[in-house]
Amino acid sequence: MEKNLIELSLQRGRLQERIAAQRATLATQLRPIVGALETTDQALATARRGIDYMKQHPGQVGAAVAVLAVLRPKGVWRWGRRTFVAWSLWKKIRTRLVASGFSLSRPA
Repeated sequence: MEKNLIELSLQRGRLQERIAAQRATLATQLRPIVGALETTDQALATARRGIDYMKQHPGQVGAAVAVLAVLRPKGVWRWGRRTFVAWSLWKKIRTRLVASGFSLSRPA
């Protein structure tokens, strides 16, 4: 009985060493992905802050668009089309992501 316990203890120790080595290897291999995900998180946070600002200050945003429309109507029209296309594309992508089970709510 004691021999079995010693064997199990040794096997457990070897497994723990192997797990530690695998964790270290995984951490090393994931470093580039972690950097890319951090950059993506920062970009999303910036975009959300911009959207929140526009929601809180619609008058200022509207005034800025009106001034641009007077000064550069072609540019405003071009960017308006681009914005509309991007928004439409986002709605389609979001619908598909939600349908496939992804949660797009903000983290708590």
